[in-house]
Amino acid sequence: MPTMQFRQALRDAMTEEMERDENVFLIGEEVAQYHGAYKVSEGMLEKFGPKRIIDTPISEAGFAGLGVGAACMGLRPIVEFMSWSFTWVCIDQIVNNAANVRYMSGGQYKVPIVFRGGNGIAHQLGATHSHRMESVYARIPGLIVVAPSTPADAKGLLKSSIRCDDPVVFLESEKMLNDTGEVPDDKDYTVPIGIANVEREGSDVTILSYGRPLSRVVRPAVEALTNDHNIDVELIDLRTLRPLDCKAILKSIQKTNRCVIVDEDWGYCGMGSGIMQKIQKPAFDYLDAPIEYVHSDEIPVPFNHYLEEAMMPSVEKIVDAVKEVTYR
Repeated sequence: MPTMQFRQALRDAMTEEMERDENVFLIGEEVAQYHGAYKVSEGMLEKFGPKRIIDTPISEAGFAGLGVGAACMGLRPIVEFMSWSFTWVCIDQIVNNAANVRYMSGGQYKVPIVFRGGNGIAHQLGATHSHRMESVYARIPGLIVVAPSTPADAKGLLKSSIRCDDPVVFLESEKMLNDTGEVPDDKDYTVPIGIANVEREGSDVTILSYGRPLSRVVRPAVEALTNDHNIDVELIDLRTLRPLDCKAILKSIQKTNRCVIVDEDWGYCGMGSGIMQKIQKPAFDYLDAPIEYVHSDEIPVPFNHYLEEAMMPSVEKIVDAVKEVTYR
């Protein structure tokens, strides 16, 4: 399998699906002539032309709404946002329209649209560009929420999302775009939506995470727990936040009897809190310790690099949480 960057995996997924289906198109700020704010769509304008790679004004409400309307009429738009923080200004189009049209029309209209772009804390972008939007959208029936952590999953999940007949919120991170990994070059390669990945099998504790925190702190923490503390971790990459793969989570907890959730959201009403609520009751009889949740501090995200790092989950915080639930 070839090794490629996360951004290349996204580009390959979009390119292959546009070659496969003429109804697929990409729309967003600077996606065409500038090749994308983060160069994800580089070369796609030359390949597909301005009718399928479409630059927009700085108006998320406008082009998100256009995308929803196009999807209702049978096209398959990919709507790129520079930052998911900017979707506060088009939340009506996503939550009120995209999520509800299929249900409110009695199934007469499908809404096959993918909203994608940079989510979460990047690097010194300040509080207004650092929102973690997964808990906002994962609570909405009618939306699917996907958060890949590897280039291979990015390609496979994006292809599945483009083919999906329901609206998909596809969460990337600017800080992941340079990540590299092996990616299948099979044009039929997809990763199914709603299926978590048991990345590492273990017997002592289950760690649940997704997206950027996995590469940033969770995988290094698992290595430290294994090598320095002799704790055997079962690591689950959730991949999809709605629908959540509760079956895989509960199967793991039945084996390990302990669980730690890690994300970059705020703790109060955060994504991890929602996951905890979902699994707490069915896992209760198997738990030998309360579920721990490692999250960001309850403050607006600082601009200062060191303060930004300090407020996010760290290897040390994860190790401490695991030691807490394993009574080490």
